[in-house]
Amino acid sequence: QVQLVESGGRVVQTGGSLRLRCQASGRIYSSSVMGWFRQVPGKDREFVAAIRWGVGNKYYADSVKGRFTISRDSGSNTVDLAMNNLKTEDSGTYYCARERHGLSYQASEYDEWGQGTQVTVSS
Repeated sequence: QVQLVESGGRVVQTGGSLRLRCQASGRIYSSSVMGWFRQVPGKDREFVAAIRWGVGNKYYADSVKGRFTISRDSGSNTVDLAMNNLKTEDSGTYYCARERHGLSYQASEYDEWGQGTQVTVSS
């Protein structure tokens, strides 16, 4: 069993930066993919970024490419999401998730989730 806890969400102004952290307890297998998703009321959970735990390959949604950076630290068992040049459209609840069997952009494929952390980008 792996448990995930997100932190770092807060209110920021447009153009600002924020770093979110996902702390994992338990083993993350090298074949796993760790992903970040976000959700706003009334909409489906949206893929943001993912990283293959073992090899470190990174993947991003087009909407955040060039502005967000995902990274992992195997020593501390953490996955960070560095967000720059934030826009109001980036607001939402951000979730960390684990996919055991391979890369996926679909939330339904992930089997472990954190509780979420709120990000609000104001103008």
